[in-house]
Amino acid sequence: MWLETLRWVVVALGVLASASPIPTPQLGASIFADLSPAELRAVRSFLLSRPELGLAADRGDSLATNSLFLVELQVPRKSQALQFLSGGRPRPPRLARAIVVFGEQAQPNVTEFVVGPLPRPSYYRAVSYPGRRPIPFAARPVTLLEYELMHRRLLELTEPLYRLLRDTTGFWYHNCSQRCLTFSDVAPRGLGPGERRSWLILQRSVEGHFLHPVGLELLLDHRSRDPRRWALQQLWYNGQYFASAHELAWRYEHGELALPRPPSPERLFSTYEPRGHFSTGTPTAVHGAKVCEPQGKRYRLQGNLLEYGGWRLALRLRSSAGLQLFDLRFNGERLAHELSVQEAAAFYGGSSPAAMQTKYLDSAWGMGALAHELAPGIDCPEVATFLDAHHLYDAAGPERFPRALCLFELPTGVPLRRHFDSDFRGGYRFYAGLEGQALVLRTTATVYNYDYIWDVLLYPNGVLEAKVHATGYVHATFYTPQGLRYGSRLHRHLLGNLHTHLLHYKVDLDIAGTRNSFETVDVRFENISNPWSAGERVVQPRLHRRPRRSERQAAFPFGRALPRYLLFSSPTQRNRWGHPRSYRIQYSSQAGRVLPRGWREERGVAWGRYHLAVTRHHEKEATSSSPYAQHDPWQPAVDFESFIRNDENIENQDLVAWVTVGFLHIPHAEDVPNTATPGNAVGFFLRPFNFFDEDPSVASRGPVIVRPRDPASAPAAVQRWTPARPGPGVAAEPFTYNGTYGQE
Repeated sequence: MWLETLRWVVVALGVLASASPIPTPQLGASIFADLSPAELRAVRSFLLSRPELGLAADRGDSLATNSLFLVELQVPRKSQALQFLSGGRPRPPRLARAIVVFGEQAQPNVTEFVVGPLPRPSYYRAVSYPGRRPIPFAARPVTLLEYELMHRRLLELTEPLYRLLRDTTGFWYHNCSQRCLTFSDVAPRGLGPGERRSWLILQRSVEGHFLHPVGLELLLDHRSRDPRRWALQQLWYNGQYFASAHELAWRYEHGELALPRPPSPERLFSTYEPRGHFSTGTPTAVHGAKVCEPQGKRYRLQGNLLEYGGWRLALRLRSSAGLQLFDLRFNGERLAHELSVQEAAAFYGGSSPAAMQTKYLDSAWGMGALAHELAPGIDCPEVATFLDAHHLYDAAGPERFPRALCLFELPTGVPLRRHFDSDFRGGYRFYAGLEGQALVLRTTATVYNYDYIWDVLLYPNGVLEAKVHATGYVHATFYTPQGLRYGSRLHRHLLGNLHTHLLHYKVDLDIAGTRNSFETVDVRFENISNPWSAGERVVQPRLHRRPRRSERQAAFPFGRALPRYLLFSSPTQRNRWGHPRSYRIQYSSQAGRVLPRGWREERGVAWGRYHLAVTRHHEKEATSSSPYAQHDPWQPAVDFESFIRNDENIENQDLVAWVTVGFLHIPHAEDVPNTATPGNAVGFFLRPFNFFDEDPSVASRGPVIVRPRDPASAPAAVQRWTPARPGPGVAAEPFTYNGTYGQE
């Protein structure tokens, strides 16, 4: 009884806190916090209790059931959130988003619901995407159950190929216990709406199986809700197509196949185990440099509220698409309402059917729920703060993902700023420097073979960097000579297929308020008379400013040069020097188109037409993609082009920047065993541009100023605002500096 009383006391305190006229920062951030395990269970229990939904608590082995696929936070409407954060309105109701797959009814479909209020749900309502078209059953994400059923069906369908696979690869699928084959599937699953046909790449089930295709690819039709009706429609083996497994087996038995050389029993090349050596002999069998915090952490995390230097923000890891930040402030001023990952695309080319069909849209695989445990000392420094995540994604209840995110302060290895002021006589007037540091918020998403490392870095000068590294195994197919037009040979039977990565972000900017305008600034040359030398000319650069007044004017397609300065400004607020207070988006990207505009699947990745698109904020345009785009890119639930098509005015409006970054990856031998992160990072910066009156990092107490004494032989005067000795593990002696120079 006392537990029940305590729970109601906590709820009552929450109600009292929500009525507070000015919410505390921690309370404000909590409206964006991910659902707790108790909240996830409450939503699941409530929906299961509704007889009209007919949800199965355990779907067993059947796809023809009504099942709960996803529960996550339903983010409050921006207007509600801002009114609460400003202290003018009550706390928004806490709601959940739920995805239900209705597989039992005559016309199966996928439906999304809003469920609330939490912690005790009492209602649900169906919601739809713009256009109000039902989400087709064939567009649903693939579940663990469907994969299990695919595996079971393949055990039967590959029986005729047992001898072929055993003799040519030493591995097999049918009736396997040890030397087994596995498969990787590709998407989209067909060539048009309503299809669910997947090309499967058979691979040896060894460590790094992605690099061990055996030369056989299968087209499995698994559209029916009855797995007994699933069938192989085509097969591809070593460059040839076959209509059935029996045809391929017959051709093998009669010696009519061109067979690849069997693999040699050499050491497994896809493993991380060390091999080879460096030529210099410098030690590598000892630990390298490490991050330390000699005087403690300089950031604070309370619930989902993060504070560091002048920064304050709310964070969450949503199951569907990953990292999402809200209410980003610097020195108390909101810079953005939201910064979030929207989608990750990887489109491939190749000569095998699986390679040419591979067009991955990774939010369909649940990028947030693919943030697996981070390893201390490798993925994040040992001193990092690690955060668990809880998801209800394709599961019977909440699941805990330990150490799914981490936070740490990182020495950047380059000073934030510095200057050596020489006297040009072998001495100096002064030296001053400020060490470079940033707070890193990191998570990952392992989508099959690829590992994305998602970072947000906060710098003490009001700069934010969003960055993603690509690592993991390359998506590879069986080598044939024709494949060299689409990639590189990486091993005897291995082709690394070319592909383009695109990563998409939503940045809901609020620069000195929710009313902003957007302009681009670049340089043009002018040819003018020289005012100090008659008859001469001067050619020099001058600023060329172009206000972008409509959404079409603010959409920058791939294939055209992106203006170098992209400025979001307050039309009404200026800094001390009379400039509009602004922030700049600066790109670090080599992105390009993945398909020609208008080509079949390209509509599902319409956001990938643009480096940048700026639109007016609308709640109905909350995301640029959906979990269904992967399996129905031809008629996507979210048509990003419609965000721009109405060409709304964007002057003095609440603006959203949709940012696309990416790179072309032509795999090469050094991608074995894994793609390394150096050179495979892309992203963008948010940088103040006349937002402040001076660099706000002058508030840091980290600078060091050194001035020479007279006589020059006397120790220099060192001025600093932090302890003279950093602490154990850094330097035993205090800081010293001698700026003199000259001949020996």
